[in-house]
Amino acid sequence: MDTLSTQNTPVSIELGNDYQDIRESVRRICEDFPGSYWRNLDEQQGYPSEFVNALTEAGYLGALIPEEYGGSGLPLRAASVILEEIHAAGCNAGACHAQMYIMGTLLRHGSEEQKRKYLPDIASGKLRLQAFGITEPTTGSDTTQIKTRAVRDGDNYIINGQKVWTSRARYSDLMLLLARTTPADQVKKKTDGISVFLVDLREARGNGVEIQPIRAMINHNTTEVFIENLVVPASSLVGEEGKGFRYILDGMNAERILCASEAIGDAKWFTKTAAAYGNERVVFGRPIGQNQGIQFPIARAYAETEAAEMMVRKATAIFAAGLDCGEAANIAKLLASEAAWHAAEACMQTHGGFGYAAEYDVERKWRECRVMQIAPISSNLILSFIGQHVLGMPRSF
Repeated sequence: MDTLSTQNTPVSIELGNDYQDIRESVRRICEDFPGSYWRNLDEQQGYPSEFVNALTEAGYLGALIPEEYGGSGLPLRAASVILEEIHAAGCNAGACHAQMYIMGTLLRHGSEEQKRKYLPDIASGKLRLQAFGITEPTTGSDTTQIKTRAVRDGDNYIINGQKVWTSRARYSDLMLLLARTTPADQVKKKTDGISVFLVDLREARGNGVEIQPIRAMINHNTTEVFIENLVVPASSLVGEEGKGFRYILDGMNAERILCASEAIGDAKWFTKTAAAYGNERVVFGRPIGQNQGIQFPIARAYAETEAAEMMVRKATAIFAAGLDCGEAANIAKLLASEAAWHAAEACMQTHGGFGYAAEYDVERKWRECRVMQIAPISSNLILSFIGQHVLGMPRSF
């Protein structure tokens, strides 16, 4: 246990393999989903329904839902451990991780009626909340400039717009949707006038919502969502109208921490796999791991992973203390994504030509971890955040 002081508030960081029972349980689940399972899904661009169901039945996708709503009521660190172990086992949580961090918006800002109506069924697996409609083709990371528009019409809202990179929309029953309720030229601050809606996709598909899959480098089941005259009840508004941008920001730190945790898991898989292959592969009469050109990149990746993991632990500890964890969450995401990529490169190089062979799973994991430097926030945007908001330098864009 390590203790640091943040903003005059003591914060404790657990060292070692915390939540050992959860780690062992997640590993047992993942044993039923070996590399062949993920390779088959890759070929079919399929959704891992069996894997998602197994995590749901174990209570892990409802980990952050309070017990009063049927969830496990665990802290963010426990969710971090769950995702880390999934990726360290060679699996991928991209098909279901959004349910963990989307939950925060509904939990903190949803009405009691909304929480009672949806959370128990989400926790049990009867409903899936996996889709997050934010990014648009013409706005990218500049969320304040979204064009999707929601207009109040009596007891309803009528929504028109388009979203892109909305992963899992075809496999989700519900979607959190960000839309402008007041045009950008009519607000004092560009972050005002944006609202969050909880859309029931079971009713919306074919009735104002069309979902088209996007074939991508990795099998994240991502889509483009077209919205035309979608009518949703006013009761689907989450929180206050016009305050949605702030609600989304609330959940972004948790999202970055959890994605960083996945990257740590990937990095551990790569270093373990690379070291094992370096020990067993013999060329010119000696294990290739005896060569510094092979050994040193793996060792460096391991060291980077250890350092990045400490930042992830620090971020979750600050989050748990209810303090501003923006700096720690962003740095954790930056360092973990880079550690994972360096470990992936070392693993690929160690395997040489066999790294390209699908049966080794290196190329699949290599592709999967590359996205971590782009989403859910790019490394350059993190650097600009640190430069401006942490170091006090002028805004760079």
